[in-house]
Amino acid sequence: MIKAIFFDLDDTLLWDQKSVKEAFTATCKVAEERYGVDAEKLEEAVREAARTIYSSYEFYSFTQMIGINPFEGLWGNFSDENLEDFKKMNVTVPSYRKDAWTAGLKKMGIDDPDFGYELAERFPQERRKSPFVYEETFDILDSLKGQYQLLLLTNGSPELQNTKLEITPELVPYFDQIVISGDFGRGKPDPSIFEHALSLMELQKDEVIMVGDNLMTDVLGANRAGIKTVWINRHEKERNEVIPTYEIKHLEELFPILAELKEK
Repeated sequence: MIKAIFFDLDDTLLWDQKSVKEAFTATCKVAEERYGVDAEKLEEAVREAARTIYSSYEFYSFTQMIGINPFEGLWGNFSDENLEDFKKMNVTVPSYRKDAWTAGLKKMGIDDPDFGYELAERFPQERRKSPFVYEETFDILDSLKGQYQLLLLTNGSPELQNTKLEITPELVPYFDQIVISGDFGRGKPDPSIFEHALSLMELQKDEVIMVGDNLMTDVLGANRAGIKTVWINRHEKERNEVIPTYEIKHLEELFPILAELKEK
């Protein structure tokens, strides 16, 4: 009997990839207006530079464990966290942002570190201005609230994930518990964060189901913890060796799955 649903946040309920894309587009347009560069090519160059620089830091393996990607590093401050690696990130990200944007500009033939700094400061403002929620999210949560306990299980830094929730405040009241990997100290797919979520809800693994978009974190971690999984695959990604219990393209497809599980 399913009593609770665990939801991932980014690209399951919130359309994070679109928010990041919109922030890049708005920021790169500033460079297009200033220097006539191709905004899309600059975005590619900055994304590539960000990945390269980010992976060179000593705290990179920590960001992988907690689940903080290079583009979150371009707008997060990591200021209110207790873990030592977050303190290192807090010190490093201002120069990381500037270096990524300056390197991107350089690849486009523009050597202007001051402008790189300006764009680096602009991007976080644009990201905060563009919160996107999938159109079905609130309808689904409205239907589930009251019938099931709901828990949000998200990888990332507490400051950044809480910022995402602050700029979409309507989401928070739906959830009985919110678990953020940076608070817990380990991220999905580590089974311990799922076990922690179960203990908060005082439920057994066969009483919950996990819904998420990422096979390598949401599905793999829940599988390891013995929890049934629903992979939301909106963009027809190919499966890998990680096998979800169910696969859907739209959150509305949850309802027949839950009805079927009720009968079991």
